[in-house]
Amino acid sequence: MAPIDLRSDTVTRPTEAMQEAMRCAELGDDGREGDPTVRKLEALAAEKLGKQAALYMPSGTMTNLCALLTHTGRGAEVFLERTAHIISYENSGISLLGGLFYRPIAGTRGAMDVTALEFAFESGLAAKKLSPALVCMETTHNTAGGTVLPLEHMAGVQRIARANGANVHIDGARLFNAAVALGVAPAKIAAYADSVCFCVSKGLSAPVGSLLCGTSAFIDRARHFRRMLGGSMRQSGIVAAAGVVALEAMVERLQDDHSNARRLAEGFQAIDSSMVDASGIETNIVRVDISASARSAQQWVKDLAAEGVATSEYGRSQLRFVTHRHIGASEVEQAVAAMRRVWERASSSRARTAG
Repeated sequence: MAPIDLRSDTVTRPTEAMQEAMRCAELGDDGREGDPTVRKLEALAAEKLGKQAALYMPSGTMTNLCALLTHTGRGAEVFLERTAHIISYENSGISLLGGLFYRPIAGTRGAMDVTALEFAFESGLAAKKLSPALVCMETTHNTAGGTVLPLEHMAGVQRIARANGANVHIDGARLFNAAVALGVAPAKIAAYADSVCFCVSKGLSAPVGSLLCGTSAFIDRARHFRRMLGGSMRQSGIVAAAGVVALEAMVERLQDDHSNARRLAEGFQAIDSSMVDASGIETNIVRVDISASARSAQQWVKDLAAEGVATSEYGRSQLRFVTHRHIGASEVEQAVAAMRRVWERASSSRARTAG
C-alpha cells in the first residue's frame, strides 16, 4: 500500500484533465515571442486577482524574489512578519541575491503587530530616507500553521505602508486557500497589495509554477528580473496548460482539504489534547506538538513512516501535516490511527522509564 503522504500539498499530481491539456497545449518560446498557453494562464491569473498583468515562473521562491527586486533596489529595507516564509525558507535570497535589508516584525498567528510596524517605519532605514521600503504579508501563513490574515488587518498594514511611501507585496503561495476560507474572491485579498504571487503547484494540483501579478509596468520590469534569475522556461506552455485547468476547475475543492485538516486535528486532539487545538485550524495545515511524548520530532517522523504515514518535522517538538487532493476521509482515519499507535507506544516507553 502506498504511504499516506501528508508532508505537503506540493506532492499533488496533475489530474487527468491537466494531463490532457498538457498533451494538447499550443506552444511557443516564452523567452522570445511568447508562449500562447503561458499568455493564457497569465491573463487568467491577472483577471482572478484583479491585477493588470501576470508573469509565470517555476516557483513561489522565484516569484517572491522577483517581486522584491522589482519593487526595490539594493540596500532597501523590507518589513516582514518575523516567521515569514521569505525569511525562514527562501535560503537568504532576500539578502544574498537582492542586497536587501530585512526587518522582522513581531506577529501573532502570522499577522504582524501593526504598532510595531509603525514604529519600524519611524525608527528604521526608511525613516532616514536611505532607500525605498517594501512591506510583505503572507496569507495563508505557512509557519503559523496555515492561518489566514483577516482583511481588516491587511487593510491596516496597507494604510501604514501607504502613509510611509512604501509598496506592499503579498506572498500568497496558498492565497486561494485563504480566499476559500474567508469566502471571498481572491481579488478581494489581492486588493491590499501592489503585487501578489500564488502557486498553482500546491493544493491546486498543477505540477509546476507560480504567478506574480501586478500592474503592467511592474510586470514588464519583473520580466527582466525573471530572466536574470533563470526563470524563462521556453516552451513552458506544457506545464502552464495544467495551471489553466487548476484555476478553472480546482479552486472550490480546496474546501475539502480544509475540512479534512480539521478532522485530522480533531482526531489528534482526541488522542491527547496537548497535541493540537482543532478550533485553530483554518485551512489545510495542521501543526502538532508532540513534546509531551518525550520523543523528538525526527523520531516521530520515522515511527509514522513505519506506520505508512509520511509527515514533516517542524523543529524538535512539532510535526506538520498538510491535507490535499489525495487525502480523503479514509486517509485521515488511517493517519489518526497510526498517530494513536505511535503515541501509545511512546507513552508505554515513558511509563517504563519512569518506573
